Amino acid sequence: MHIPDGFIAPQVYLPAYGAAAGLWAYAARRLRAALLEETIPRLAVLTAFCFVVMMIMVPLPGGTSAHATGIALLAIVFGVWTAFVSVSLVLLLQALLFGAGGVTALALNALAMGLVGSAAARYSYLLLRRIHEGFGLVAAGWLSVNVAALLMALVLGVQPVIAHADDGQPLFFPFGLSVTLPAVMIPHALIGIGEGVLTLLMFRLLSQRGWVARNAG
Repeated sequence: MHIPDGFIAPQVYLPAYGAAAGLWAYAARRLRAALLEETIPRLAVLTAFCFVVMMIMVPLPGGTSAHATGIALLAIVFGVWTAFVSVSLVLLLQALLFGAGGVTALALNALAMGLVGSAAARYSYLLLRRIHEGFGLVAAGWLSVNVAALLMALVLGVQPVIAHADDGQPLFFPFGLSVTLPAVMIPHALIGIGEGVLTLLMFRLLSQRGWVARNAG
């Protein structure tokens, strides 16, 4: 799901960095205020878990990749803003150390996966657990992947319109929405099922170990 360097025009990634910078600062303040000493090791373990599962990437047509994330689990257990910080750190390390994703696209990746994906997971779970907790967990995992993937597909697909030469030749990503939407969304619709099952199983395991505090967003 990571967008690599060279695919996004500066007209997009520079404003994304501006928006992300403010949100990172706000999230860091929320994290300092809410994080308890005894929960730091648990957060570290779940962040490391996300790092590992997100490194197992399968390339997809359309310029991105598919992988599990663990983001829904982070968001449900620790809240949206803590998940945003943790996922942003994971993405930064992956970009710098392993070339997974790009530095120029870091803000977009973090906003789509770490913030929007976390929010979709957290709030869908809080809503749907009233009906059935297991269903809410699976849905949260599915939505965390597919809402983020949809944003990635839209961002990639509009690049030929945003940045092109005088003759219409795209300067960055060459494919439009007719390519990116099916190329990204179809595989992620299937991957999201696995993410949902993973979220359900890991949540139940953590609940048995007393790790789940269900902090507010």
